[in-house]
Amino acid sequence: MHAAFKCVAALTSCAALVATLVSAAEYAAPTAPDKYKVKVPGGLAFSEFKGYESWPVISVSHNGDHLAAILGNPAMIDAFKAGIPENGKPFPDGARMAKVHWNATRKEAYPGPPTVAGAQANVDFMVKDSKRFADSGGWGYAAFAYDAASDTFTPATTANKPPQGNDAKCGAACHTIVKNRDYVFTEYGHR
Repeated sequence: MHAAFKCVAALTSCAALVATLVSAAEYAAPTAPDKYKVKVPGGLAFSEFKGYESWPVISVSHNGDHLAAILGNPAMIDAFKAGIPENGKPFPDGARMAKVHWNATRKEAYPGPPTVAGAQANVDFMVKDSKRFADSGGWGYAAFAYDAASDTFTPATTANKPPQGNDAKCGAACHTIVKNRDYVFTEYGHR
């Protein structure tokens, strides 16, 4: 019985040592700051779009410097499928869009040669909330610049392209030219 007690004590000590080492390794491992804690001063929080990475694609775009995937939450996708905004109806409150931009990179060695997504540049968000954003057509906007070296997002500023003010109305001025489409440029891509 005495040998069994020593074995249990040794195992307990080993388990404690392993737990200490794992805890120390987790503490020492560098991790990127949580993107869901970032917020545009006076505007939208990244956390309001949690899960956007798995939203369905609405469409894609290419402006020369950047490629983008425009994603929508279920409310946004359902609205597009119902014919909004072409049918003249507004998007419902709670509809959200994310536009992820990557630097356009040409793959010269590939057939074509294709232009593909390179490093991520930024992400833009829109949310329909007619009460909260009554003075900007019912939409709130946010733009977050991405830094690959630190794997962090920060609120876009007037130094970014396009320049962004630090509030939830940063995209309102540009989107007024599509007021007749409930301020949404994107058209739902045919499948």
